[in-house]
Amino acid sequence: MSDQDLLQLYSTRILALASSIPRLGHLPEPQGTARRRAPLCGSSVAVEVALEDGRVREFAQDVRACALGQAAASVVGATVVGLTPDQVREGRDALWSMLRDGAEPPVAPWDGFAVLIPARDHPNRHGSIMLAIEATLEAIEQASGTQKKAAAT
Repeated sequence: MSDQDLLQLYSTRILALASSIPRLGHLPEPQGTARRRAPLCGSSVAVEVALEDGRVREFAQDVRACALGQAAASVVGATVVGLTPDQVREGRDALWSMLRDGAEPPVAPWDGFAVLIPARDHPNRHGSIMLAIEATLEAIEQASGTQKKAAAT
């Protein structure tokens, strides 16, 4: 990877997102939790969520990742509250398509992922980029199952 490639990959915007990740920490009573790790680089993200009326009411994350993984976690933390599981799934799928298939960047509310377009050419970074949204979706699905069980009793 050339110096120019690195400069483009770690742009000022990516580094700004990485340095200001919202919703770091833990929830007092999460309904769903998930931890994801990228084996290639060792990055990891842990997510906690609480739902209300089928939407994310609360969200917290613990991010130990490279700048690209941190930038992606920053977008997730700034976007996810208020969304439904389907909206999060759509964001995940659009991000993956953007990275893997060269598709257009995701549309709102996930348009913040567009900053990660330079990572398309670096598949070894895709796992770290996907961690936060994949962990978020897993935690939401766990929380959804918990809510369904509570409603049935």
